[in-house]
Amino acid sequence: MSIIVSSDEIKEYEKLKIISQLTPVRKKIRFFENKYGCSFEEFERKLKEKEEKFEEWDDYIEWKAYIESLRGLERKLKEIKDAKDIRVA
Repeated sequence: MSIIVSSDEIKEYEKLKIISQLTPVRKKIRFFENKYGCSFEEFERKLKEKEEKFEEWDDYIEWKAYIESLRGLERKLKEIKDAKDIRVA
């Protein structure tokens, strides 16, 4: 039995995998934006200007991790979209 898969189908499959990972990351980022009523950048600036609060710093670390994860996933998605050479290993 042989399976024939086009490079476009592989790219589409890989894009869908990334998109499925993006959804919960974006949801968590929106949670923090709603909780603090601002963007991550605004929150980071405000946080560094005032007295330390453990909960806010804890949220900052988590929020920052989600931002970095989002950027990495978006970068991977762009790489997949722009891929010219596809090899199956």
